[in-house]
Amino acid sequence: MAKRTFFWLLYNIIGKNLPRSYVAYSLGARQFRAFVCKRLLAACGENVNIEPKVFFYLMSRTKIGDNSGIGMRSHVEAVEIGKNVMIGPELIVFSGNKRFDRTDIPMIEQTSDEVSPVVIEDDVWIGARVIILPGRTIGQGAIVGAGSVVTKDVAPYSIVGGNPARVIGHRKSQ
Repeated sequence: MAKRTFFWLLYNIIGKNLPRSYVAYSLGARQFRAFVCKRLLAACGENVNIEPKVFFYLMSRTKIGDNSGIGMRSHVEAVEIGKNVMIGPELIVFSGNKRFDRTDIPMIEQTSDEVSPVVIEDDVWIGARVIILPGRTIGQGAIVGAGSVVTKDVAPYSIVGGNPARVIGHRKSQ
């Protein structure tokens, strides 16, 4: 536990605040963040790129596959990210929700321990400022346009966009 706390502090105090990965003065920021995340996340593959200011919640329930990246200022709850996934800046992934079913208790006092992880399969491209709601699956090879709100599962190789996200096309095979 003390080791995990050490790496959590290392990520949140130093790693999250290092420069972007691809600037000349990055000073190994990409490698540092990947090194620390391998010790914090449930799984963290090879050649992972986590940009600055990414906030992780439920780190022990988060997995990132090989060659995948998360853009700046993203907020990520319990999520399974496949291989070769590109995620733009300011992604928000929710994996839980507030209960509101009881009217005899104020909503602020109603909690939910249920976690519905989000699954992002291999070879997915997610644009900037996308919001993904709990329990959704983004299918293999899909593209989610910038600013989309994903309220339903996204089929493999489909292109979705909008609020709520709707199918606007499909990727064609070569």
